[in-house]
Amino acid sequence: MTTNLAPLRLPDEAKNRIRTLFMAKHALFGGGMHPEDGNHAIYHHEVRTTLEGLGLNLALANTYEVLFEKPDADFVFPLLNRGGFVNSEMLIPILCNKHGLPYLGAMPFLRGLGDDKSVSKLVCDHAGVPTAPWFCYRRGAPLLEADLPAKDAGRWVIKPNASSASWGISDAHDWTTVANAVRLIHGEGHDAIVEPYLDGYDVQCAFITMHGEPVALPMLWYEREDTQRLWTYYEKRDLVQNSEKSALKRFDDPEIAPRIEAMAHKVAKEFTPFDYGRIEFRYDPKSGAINFIEINLNCNLWSEKVMAKAAAVAGFSHADLLETLLAEAWHREGLVTARSLAA
Repeated sequence: MTTNLAPLRLPDEAKNRIRTLFMAKHALFGGGMHPEDGNHAIYHHEVRTTLEGLGLNLALANTYEVLFEKPDADFVFPLLNRGGFVNSEMLIPILCNKHGLPYLGAMPFLRGLGDDKSVSKLVCDHAGVPTAPWFCYRRGAPLLEADLPAKDAGRWVIKPNASSASWGISDAHDWTTVANAVRLIHGEGHDAIVEPYLDGYDVQCAFITMHGEPVALPMLWYEREDTQRLWTYYEKRDLVQNSEKSALKRFDDPEIAPRIEAMAHKVAKEFTPFDYGRIEFRYDPKSGAINFIEINLNCNLWSEKVMAKAAAVAGFSHADLLETLLAEAWHREGLVTARSLAA
């Protein structure tokens, strides 16, 4: 297990010299709950204020249009990922590449690879990491019962293939209900992934890049009262009250945790460099089964979510985490030297 991590420090000279553009849907919002995006607005405001507290030469933007022409910036910190259209997570990196503008996070191809849940499972399968059966019903392709994975599962989960925060998730116990859920997702313009429901607990493996290598932060898991219940987008965004009690805790099982971390490292190596991300596994203590669920590159950095919580267990403040991410990315992009970064 990873121990004794120390945050990287940015030189004051670089903070003043490098013009950093922070892009987020709610970068200019006042910091309260948003009627549609819920706590996502609080999250964007918190990251903005943390970056301001680091003393960066910071500019703010909340639309993609700021990148249609090359802006007066040296580096982009993008959180404008859920743009309301398919594959929106790749647009900022693509526009930055067009202008030769460095940015935080994975390059567009890797972002798309990670957000395509079906293809990311193929990557994990190639790396020898277990994942449950699945099938992606692509929009416009035949919708056939013969493709249904694990036909005797009895319960399946259906969701958009590139969903985040459990948007659009549902479950079904027969083919007719599965097919109707897939059609609904197709009607909204998305591919749909179908998997058998896996009982157990979500184990979260957060990674940051340090000195060119993906480094595992302390592993966390959601201790839940009812593992059979699906969490919805509205609950995760605090738009409705979640009646189920759950707690995000350190996962340090002496036998299971090292096995999951070894699997997570295999996955992370396939996507490096990505700066930061969360790799999720489902662990069933009854059967001992461990299965990869998804990878979320450049995931939520809010202090109340997995990435920052895991960093806090390692002794990082929210500011420490963001400064370390920037230091690593600035060094990789040649904006600062290794000698100028103090660990």
